[in-house]
Amino acid sequence: MLTAVCFAANARNQENIERKQLFDYNWKFTLGDIQKASANDFDDKSWRSLDLPHDWSIEGKSDLKNPTSGAGGYFPAGIGWYRKEFNVPAAWRGKHVSVYFEGVYMNSEVFINGKSLGIHPYGYSSFYYDLSPYLNYNKENILAVRVDNSRQVNCRWYSGSGIYRHVWLFVTNPVHIEQWGTVITTTDRSTKKATVRIKTYVKNETSLPQSIVLSTQLTDKNAKNAGDNVIKVDVAANNEKEVVQTLIVNNPMLWTPETPYLYQVKVRVLKENQVIDATQIPFGIRTLKYSSENGFQLNGKTVKINGGCVHHDNGCLGAAAFDRAEERKVELLKSAGFNAIRTSHNPPSEAFLNACDKLGLMVIDESFDGWKESKTPYDYALFFDNWWQRDLESMLKRDRNHPSIIIWSIGNEIIERKTPEAVETAKMLVDCIHKMDSTRPVTSAMTTWDKDWEIFDPLMAAQDICGYNYQMHRAPADHERVPSRVIVQTESYPKDAFYNWNMVNTHDFIIGDFVWTAMDYLGESGIGRYYYPGEPKGEHWETDLFPWHGAYCGDIDLIGWRKPISHYRNLLWNNTEKLYMAVREPNPENGEIKETMWSVWPTWESWTWPGQEGKNIQVEVCSKYPLVRLYLNDKLIGEQPTTKEKEFKATFTLPYTPGLLKAVAVEENQEMESTVLKTADKPAQLRLMADRTKILANGQDLSFVTVEITDKNGVIQPNADNRFSFQLNGLGTIAGVDNANLKDLDPYVGTTRKAWHGRALVVIRSTRKKGDIILRVSSPELPDAIITIKSGIHL
Repeated sequence: MLTAVCFAANARNQENIERKQLFDYNWKFTLGDIQKASANDFDDKSWRSLDLPHDWSIEGKSDLKNPTSGAGGYFPAGIGWYRKEFNVPAAWRGKHVSVYFEGVYMNSEVFINGKSLGIHPYGYSSFYYDLSPYLNYNKENILAVRVDNSRQVNCRWYSGSGIYRHVWLFVTNPVHIEQWGTVITTTDRSTKKATVRIKTYVKNETSLPQSIVLSTQLTDKNAKNAGDNVIKVDVAANNEKEVVQTLIVNNPMLWTPETPYLYQVKVRVLKENQVIDATQIPFGIRTLKYSSENGFQLNGKTVKINGGCVHHDNGCLGAAAFDRAEERKVELLKSAGFNAIRTSHNPPSEAFLNACDKLGLMVIDESFDGWKESKTPYDYALFFDNWWQRDLESMLKRDRNHPSIIIWSIGNEIIERKTPEAVETAKMLVDCIHKMDSTRPVTSAMTTWDKDWEIFDPLMAAQDICGYNYQMHRAPADHERVPSRVIVQTESYPKDAFYNWNMVNTHDFIIGDFVWTAMDYLGESGIGRYYYPGEPKGEHWETDLFPWHGAYCGDIDLIGWRKPISHYRNLLWNNTEKLYMAVREPNPENGEIKETMWSVWPTWESWTWPGQEGKNIQVEVCSKYPLVRLYLNDKLIGEQPTTKEKEFKATFTLPYTPGLLKAVAVEENQEMESTVLKTADKPAQLRLMADRTKILANGQDLSFVTVEITDKNGVIQPNADNRFSFQLNGLGTIAGVDNANLKDLDPYVGTTRKAWHGRALVVIRSTRKKGDIILRVSSPELPDAIITIKSGIHL
């Protein structure tokens, strides 16, 4: 009876308590393995105060001696401790209180008031612990987290170190909706109506049976009711109940990459007409189908997938998953023309998936890089047998309501992929996914550089869609052998853009291509590089290439600049860009530039080549028009076709002369649009461009400010490498600085950076106080430039 009385009192108070509370602020941190740091009476006054998300590796310096090696970008790792003091009000007594970590890299152990709650090895999966039995009510409590990233190498790319994603506190009544306990699917759809199925898991942690009402409502973007359902439910004592409700939505707005329409699903638990728990989830109405005859179909229409692979880091911010950094990443990918992303090779942050839902970017959500056999000495193979199910279910439960996710991936280039045991493992993983989500297909990425490709047939047969890494050329023969096979190229070389685009668009059984990679990233040092005479020869895996500390194979570089290959790829796949021009970097006098497997020739939006006067230089023009003409200083240089047979590209060779270079598209003998490159004069001024001049004063919002060196006429000086100094006044901090040069060893956390090809980037972070943030940028022999960012409670 006492339990029932306490529950009734708590139920009346629940509407005054925030269910999900951000727990990122006011942590203490120190590097090193500190004895007794989990104890409540431990003295942490000398520790650093910070807010999450936090990555301590990016704060260090890339150094050849660091044990992460080239795989981890030569950044430091080690062991770190976090502590947070917080008060638990007496009103929470009898509540269910849990702490939720979106991501901690890696081997985290969490303590509450000195009590260990458990160890979580995988650095990319989300997890939570029940705090309720160990809390001190109306008193201070200590949450401590030990993070161990000391065993190296444990990842093939830059992982970062620490609590690099959000932490949340959940406070609910004993009768509540389970964590990740709402599952929303579209079971049927037409132009006139859609059937939405909502499954809710209600948990009763009391010693008495409970009778409740479950009320579910679907609202459109104008908060108007689009469907609702109310049902009475009896939940046994200390038990969980699955409740299924069906809503009919008339004239549904469908989620697509072009129109990413989101509804809101609000689920409420009521007892005696009082709301005792409630949750709200964004959701998109859409259906998926796939076959070798019709390819991939979204809402009944065949869609060709123009995809790219991305790692999880945010350049100069390291692994820290700030919401704005993740959203900006998606904005950059969309603006580059991609309609899909593969989260290689791990589940991404929630903020990234939220941005994909909001902005319209389809996702292959990938769970693991490897299974039972290791790729590095201390990778996930150490934990796979004991943890695969928990980590896979964590990804599925957390992510399954995201409309952007179209395919689950269970692995990448698994080492044991040629063995019968790998087939059994794949079946085990696929079966786990199908039991939890029957609406999406499952894939994994496979490759070989040997002749025994057909050995993978049993492994591919265990999956719904077959992922090919760099093996598109095998697809036609495979289709003859296995006509029902649906193929997606999960990785491809950037230089093969036209071939892959053509293969996808001329074969129904090939649903898309994902280039390696959509963006540059830290770690896997030197992949995608080109090199000059005197520099180390060979591929990135053959030798240490320090000071290289990242990958240059992306369509977009680390500061957000789209390389020429990005414009060409977008021109192939979309109609948003029909004409583009860039210039191939000429070979130096002492030899030739050499490429590697994932590189493209260094090509720049520049007509400023001092020392090359009178020497031949090559200009590349990409065009969706049948012809292009090239003019130099208003003189016609020539005309060339840019048809499909020419791969929509023309290359002009001409002696370099400074001035104005203009490419003009021609259709039916009429000159259409044009694009120009101008020779820059000497550096004269700085230009500052912020992606946003208004940000939220929440301690986590960001403004990305691009710094360019231009001549007196505003033409960027692409050869300038001046050093910048950044000074910030007002209510903000500098979160990171960058220039996209992956051989530059200047720290990413600092107040200075050199320009590379005339550009650099500074990232400004708000505080929790509103006001102006004034950035002053100075460089020797150039006038200072100033920009003001306003930080407030509203954008």
